[in-house]
Amino acid sequence: MTGGPARFGGRDDVVLVVVLDCADLDRSATFWCGVLGYSAEPSSAGRYRRLLPPGGNGVELLLQRVPEPKATKNRVHLDLRVPDLEAETARVLALGARRVTGDPTEEDGWAWHVFADRCG
Repeated sequence: MTGGPARFGGRDDVVLVVVLDCADLDRSATFWCGVLGYSAEPSSAGRYRRLLPPGGNGVELLLQRVPEPKATKNRVHLDLRVPDLEAETARVLALGARRVTGDPTEEDGWAWHVFADRCG
């Protein structure tokens, strides 16, 4: 499917959108576009900002500005499976992430770090 949204779940009428609450739409858009290689739609006066993969084919990330601060653990998170964990760690740290784990966690054949996005 070229140029269209990703459809999941076996239904042609369902489009998967992952929504992230944040305090600052521009800061969050800059961070997540840098991490994922997405593009942000032009900013508007609203409380949402759409981030789309190149060509539009893939999972949309929708940023939603919320007034309340994050109070507890996130119930949704994004996993990035990459071939070079060390290089990706350096890259996302340079984009403003904060590493939560010291040593990589290794489980089920994968190794990863946990990061916080500092976007609020």
